[in-house]
Amino acid sequence: MSRLADTFAANRKAKRATFVAYVTAGDPNLRRTPEIATALRRGGADVLELGVPFSDPIADGPTNQRAAERALAAGTTLAGVLETVAEIRGAEDLPIVLFTYSNPVVRYGVERFADDARSAGVDGVLFTDVPAEELQRFGPALDARGLDTVLLVTPTSTRDRVKAAAKLGGGFLYLVSRTGVTGAQDRLAPELEDHVRTVRRLSKLPVAVGFGISRPEHVRMVTRVADGAIVGSALVKAVHS
Repeated sequence: MSRLADTFAANRKAKRATFVAYVTAGDPNLRRTPEIATALRRGGADVLELGVPFSDPIADGPTNQRAAERALAAGTTLAGVLETVAEIRGAEDLPIVLFTYSNPVVRYGVERFADDARSAGVDGVLFTDVPAEELQRFGPALDARGLDTVLLVTPTSTRDRVKAAAKLGGGFLYLVSRTGVTGAQDRLAPELEDHVRTVRRLSKLPVAVGFGISRPEHVRMVTRVADGAIVGSALVKAVHS
């Protein structure tokens, strides 16, 4: 089993949800990112999700877009992010997932990226703009290095698409709580719990819910039915404050 699978399995056995914490790598700079990772771990994070800053983050709301802009302005690159992961891995054993768009990986070189990610200590990669149908360009290289490909499903995903993502993905299935981009919200959709239950019936992978999970009551609601909760924009704001 992978480090991600082990973490979700251990938490399920302990009857607790998995806390996935997202921050943008390089915000405010890469020197601070290992410190932030350690603080999140001490604060209870089970999984660290590191956003790779990209110039056109179409899946991200204003908070994460600004974080990416700050990181890029500070000189953050994919190579630098991987070096930072290696530094974090030297101090922390929690699973690390890279949250990225496909363009930086294609420019870096898919095979080279898979090699370097594995060497750095990355456990999984989530491509925000690669659906299950187009995974062939990336999946085999990651699979060959033992890296999980974490796939997204949304409230509009069909049952067949959810099944495909659950079959082709690894680590966990990332269920987007709403249509649209990332960002904090006041309340979650009332139909979310039913949607989580449906996805869990279709997936053998653990299901974690993200996008808009920003308050304690959101986490409580989500973890009544899901295997994990993903908190992003709220933490990005805290890092920047």
